[in-house]
Amino acid sequence: MSTESKESLNFIEQIVEEDIASGKHNGAILTRFPPEPNGYLHIGHAKALWVNFGISQKYGGKTNLRFDDTNPTTEETEFVDSIKEDIEWLGYEWDGEPLYASDYFPQLYQFAIDLIKKGLAYVEDSSAEEIGKMKGDIGVPGQNSPYRDRQIEENLRLFEGMKNGEFPDGTRVLRAKIDMAHPNLLLRDPVLYRIKHETHHRTGDDWCIYPLYDFAHGQSDSIENITHSLCSLEFRHHRDLYDWLIEKLEIFPSRQIEFARMNVEYMITSKRRLPKLVNEHFVNGWNDPRMPTLSGMRRRGYPPAAIRNFCRDTGLAKRDNLIEINKLEYAVRQELNKTAPRVMGVLDPLKVVITNYPEGKTEDLTLINNPEDESQGSRILPFSREIYIEKKDFMEDPPRKFFRLGPGKNVRLKGAYIVHCDGFVKDESTGEVTEVHCTYYEDSKSGSDTSGVKSKGVLHWVSIDHAVKVEVREYDRLFTEPSPLGHEGKDFLEFFNSDSLVINDNAFVEPSLKNAKPGDRFQFMRMGYYCLDEDSNDEHLVFNRTVTLKDTWAKVQKKNN
Repeated sequence: MSTESKESLNFIEQIVEEDIASGKHNGAILTRFPPEPNGYLHIGHAKALWVNFGISQKYGGKTNLRFDDTNPTTEETEFVDSIKEDIEWLGYEWDGEPLYASDYFPQLYQFAIDLIKKGLAYVEDSSAEEIGKMKGDIGVPGQNSPYRDRQIEENLRLFEGMKNGEFPDGTRVLRAKIDMAHPNLLLRDPVLYRIKHETHHRTGDDWCIYPLYDFAHGQSDSIENITHSLCSLEFRHHRDLYDWLIEKLEIFPSRQIEFARMNVEYMITSKRRLPKLVNEHFVNGWNDPRMPTLSGMRRRGYPPAAIRNFCRDTGLAKRDNLIEINKLEYAVRQELNKTAPRVMGVLDPLKVVITNYPEGKTEDLTLINNPEDESQGSRILPFSREIYIEKKDFMEDPPRKFFRLGPGKNVRLKGAYIVHCDGFVKDESTGEVTEVHCTYYEDSKSGSDTSGVKSKGVLHWVSIDHAVKVEVREYDRLFTEPSPLGHEGKDFLEFFNSDSLVINDNAFVEPSLKNAKPGDRFQFMRMGYYCLDEDSNDEHLVFNRTVTLKDTWAKVQKKNN
């Protein structure tokens, strides 16, 4: 391979190609995606999915989906189902049937027995607090447990008693016997098994001892012959234990490789804090469109291709960093610009009467659905004497460079005619403009304009007689700070954006949207990208704002180039 081609590879691809070239594992590539089913997948998981599935796809390998379900307290079948749905939606396909660490409980138990027989694990009677004190600190050696030198036979008997439910929760654990002075605190006799008399979502009450993640994860990788265990940087310090267990158990030598996790501005991916947002009703469930979950993004209208492209464009790093949310929004806009049909939606309506247009007349106009994609065809849009425009598109005393509607000004109605503003009506009590009066140029119709009339501005509109009243949910960033967890001494909820959801129940859209289905995405011309929400029904349509039309990241890129 040339130097130039090597430099174009990320560091994981370089490792994989070196392994293939050396004949390691006979050139086989098997990765895995191992979520814990204790919540919904989020933007950080999207990066892990892109890495694991992307590597296996590139090198002709396979990827397992394995649920590391070792904690019955927090795990639910609901989370299992949502994870599978999100992975499929994102466009990835795992090999065979989903796998579960709980399927390996008998073998993991036997691994623990093997460690005990080798004198490498012992049953600990100390409390969690006492174990914590024994650990010592960085630069300060820990202290050996008084139970560290129990005889192998006694450890086997007590561990079997733990399995058989003879002891209450918290009274005993199984610890590895490694080194209480090890510089990596995780290797100071880590806990491998604990007692939990709780019903597991798959195994029921078959077990009352459960392996900790560090014990179950690496050994599950080995059981499945995972060649490259790709995970985020917070597991770097766990790698030493991962390798120690593989070595001592003499099992398949899976290799753990870490990469920087996906951290995005104004989002959090904390396992502890995301449930807090849901359980304390700061948001309306895991799939609230403000949430950084994949289901929330799907409901908001993010296309899966945009998320994959975002993961690709941000690349792989060896150090954690904070990625600008504008990059994610840019990826969403890029995809929607290609795929989303253009439609008319007026979010803050102002009535316009075209006084010289015949009363009772309806004219069918033909508009292109997407100038970026001719295959999307066209649609029929009704035009009539009375229409709605946006209030911000009219000013009673406009400045010189205001190219929208004002007294004496011409403006083109998108796909229709040029109109001239003759006057307006105001509410006497409030002084608010409630109605605008215009005349139209009959020979100025779009596509066949012979009027010679000039107009610099183009407005979107809807026919009042045909418009569909809808609810529009305007979503903003969930937090007011780019890094809500990065403020010492402050709770992240202090930065919750109370204006992150604004509901508008007085918006109007063109009649073609009556046929839309939940999940359908559109560009409301001049307003932004919107998605039909799952709360919609035949009598009440609800649209979520996916992203605005403003593209600050594109401007930054243009400036830098």
